[in-house]
Amino acid sequence: MGDKAHTHTGAAGRATAADHPTSVRNVVLVGHSGSGKTTLVEALALTAGAVNRAGRVEDGGCVSDYDDMEHRQRRSVQLSLVPVEWDGIKINLLDTPGYADFVGELRAGLRAADAALFVVSASDGVDGATRMVWEECAAVGMPRAIVITHLEAARADFEEMTRICAEAFGGDDPDAVLPLYLPLHGPPAPDGHAPVTGLVGLLSRKLFDYASGERVASEPGEAELPQLDEARSLLIEGIISESEDETLMERYLGGEQVDVKTLVEDLERAVARGVFFPVLAAAPAADGARQGLGTVELLELITRGFPTPLERAAPRVTTPEGAGRELRMCDPEESLVAEVVKTSSDPYVGRISMVRVFSGTLRADQAVHVSGHGMTDRGHEDHDVDERIGALSTPFGKQQRPVSHVIAGDLACVAKLTRAETGDTLSAKDDPLLMAPWEMPDPLLPLAIEAHSKPDEDKLSQGLARLVAEDPTMRLEHNQDTHQVVLWCLGEAHADVALERLRSRYGVQVDVVPHRVALRETFGGRAAGRGRHVKQSGGHGQYAICEIEVEPLPGGSGIEFVDKVVGGAVPRQFIPSVEKGVRAQAAKGVVAGHPLIDVRITLLDGKAHSVDSSDAAFQTAGALALREAAAEARIHLLEPVAEVGVLVGDDYVGAVMSDLSGRRGKVLGTEQTSGGRTLIRAEVPEIEIGRYAVDLRSLSHGTARFDRRYARHEPMPAQVADRLREEVRVAS
Repeated sequence: MGDKAHTHTGAAGRATAADHPTSVRNVVLVGHSGSGKTTLVEALALTAGAVNRAGRVEDGGCVSDYDDMEHRQRRSVQLSLVPVEWDGIKINLLDTPGYADFVGELRAGLRAADAALFVVSASDGVDGATRMVWEECAAVGMPRAIVITHLEAARADFEEMTRICAEAFGGDDPDAVLPLYLPLHGPPAPDGHAPVTGLVGLLSRKLFDYASGERVASEPGEAELPQLDEARSLLIEGIISESEDETLMERYLGGEQVDVKTLVEDLERAVARGVFFPVLAAAPAADGARQGLGTVELLELITRGFPTPLERAAPRVTTPEGAGRELRMCDPEESLVAEVVKTSSDPYVGRISMVRVFSGTLRADQAVHVSGHGMTDRGHEDHDVDERIGALSTPFGKQQRPVSHVIAGDLACVAKLTRAETGDTLSAKDDPLLMAPWEMPDPLLPLAIEAHSKPDEDKLSQGLARLVAEDPTMRLEHNQDTHQVVLWCLGEAHADVALERLRSRYGVQVDVVPHRVALRETFGGRAAGRGRHVKQSGGHGQYAICEIEVEPLPGGSGIEFVDKVVGGAVPRQFIPSVEKGVRAQAAKGVVAGHPLIDVRITLLDGKAHSVDSSDAAFQTAGALALREAAAEARIHLLEPVAEVGVLVGDDYVGAVMSDLSGRRGKVLGTEQTSGGRTLIRAEVPEIEIGRYAVDLRSLSHGTARFDRRYARHEPMPAQVADRLREEVRVAS
């Protein structure tokens, strides 16, 4: 890599369609927000001839971050696909958001890609969230390379950043993270900062000058040789140590000269195997220039060092019933297996599905079977249906360029799949299959919403259904206890985007209201009540009297009804009526409007009338008796308690445990895990962790994550219950 003379066939003005999996590279760009991923994608597209100037296609739009919402948000909020072509290879560049709230889009990009470029800003360094994604890629053996950007920053230092990257990403083998090129600095500016104007190839021993806006190769001068030779030796030793040829290191240490061709081949194999991680530098092209610094080198690494789709181990495939199925994956002649990795809505075209084809060939107007995983717990519709493929296209900015087919290993967009959602599998109609789902984070920030007006109410249900179909990291809940519509999101930015999409795409205006936790009521002690429902107002009267006793039960007991009537004081046919009445009143609550639980209600006595008693009368009497008993008793307010698991870096354990204690949490224990992290298990009242997704991110600088599950309801402290009742009284 480094001294090959390149010609490129640009993708500008036409669609690129791969003819074989070996001519495809799927690369996802990963990095924290502001690291320069989108700028790098645009620079690569310019160098590959896919745009007419930096980041622009023929209609003047950007190839990435082209959505109006992204312009308003001033950050990437969704996965973008930018296909370019270099040396006869189609490269699908997948630009992902760097902000933690949009990790679902990142995971979709990881699923669709076969290799990853980690983009690191020379001015910001490596954050904890990026390290965590690196570890995820390492766990599945995904090939990776590192690109250092923002070298124009005043205190940018490529060598120092390379050391930091080796420390952060190298793990037990920092020599597996080494630069392939060293930056060449121009004359110092008045502020003393010397801009990077070119690169020196360590293997090729060539100098590549970008100062003119075009890559110009030459021989390095005497001044560059000492630094070059030292770094070159380290690189060669790093490549050889990861080589599959065990004798190569002995020959090298014995003084044998290893030819560059062998080193390059070993380097390419080590990168493709995911055991060596080259570091490169990149910068966007200056105004009027055609090539940005390091873009040719990056395109060369992608086409020659990154694996083809044939080299990727595909996810597990089964029949919809769960039976295993063996396929020659990434074979265009095999049975069709494709996956929807992203769903979006276009106001003119309708629903657009970005699809990765893992096996077979997807053709326009083809009948396919759509298999879903039935994430009904997140508000997604369960489905197993047939659909017809609409138009196939490759995206480029706002444009959709038609293609006739998409082979195994490639990505494209499908129009108007009405039932398919993100994560669904597309397969042959006569051979339905299902791919194992990828892991998605649980949304843990509740957003309670109400329609702003009656016209909004009519459109709200459809708008929400479309929203969750697009985004599997969003969960829709219709809470039966609080009667609230709740969108569970990953963070505040995620929630803001959801509200804006409802308004701008689906024309639904909503109001955000305080999220209510499902509280319960119970009796604090034994109490008696008498329900008397007697009315004589002409015609058929109403007559029912019942006497009950209520006593508390252990947590989780629910409502227990016991009949102890003797002598027929309440006729047998009306005893179920009393039970129905008290259960209905218990569901409504007896003091603050929260359901009553964990009590035994015993019917002791009553009276009836031979003519005026009825089912309805005894239901009413039962309800009145329960309310009277509650008026004489001490009623406890019960709150839900969640079992919480927080995975956090060791540096933040003390702060997180202290914060949990401040939320009335009870720490159950800690467990040391790999990677310098600790798992903290605690029980915390749900009312205290409504915004914990946001607060924990701030507390741990984005490096911690947590999960939660309902444990039980337990009595709320008196002072908290009194405060809550007062808030309700004031609000009403």
